Amino acid sequence: MRPASKQVWTRQSGVTILEVLVVLTIIAMIAAVVGPRLIGYLGRAKSETAGLQIKQVGNALQLFYIDTGRYPTGAEGLGVLMTPPPGDSSWAGPYLDSADALTDPWGRDYIYTEPGQNGAAGVASFGRDGARGGTGEDADIRL
Repeated sequence: MRPASKQVWTRQSGVTILEVLVVLTIIAMIAAVVGPRLIGYLGRAKSETAGLQIKQVGNALQLFYIDTGRYPTGAEGLGVLMTPPPGDSSWAGPYLDSADALTDPWGRDYIYTEPGQNGAAGVASFGRDGARGGTGEDADIRL
């Protein structure tokens, strides 16, 4: 039977609590500088994504118009881009790859407005806060 080997600890073989605290302090300082920048990038990325999705929905609305000769009614909304309206044989959709394209990056449905005097339909997101107006991430994004 072999005797268990004993580990001998010397003064230089371990890490002192002071060294651990210094490392943790450095990590905290780096996180304090980098963290807010990363959060800002994430917010800006969501706003840019919403803008791109709104353009995609606008293109789908144009295709719907070309096929059916009209824009969706307010009652039909944007859902008509994914499912055919009853009794409309000219519908050639779906006009979007996924129904997920009808929700903004903050999880709310895009707002559709029927064409007005100028004849163009509108698609919008009210941004992060979900309310009209705002700046930065809270700004409205419109087609």
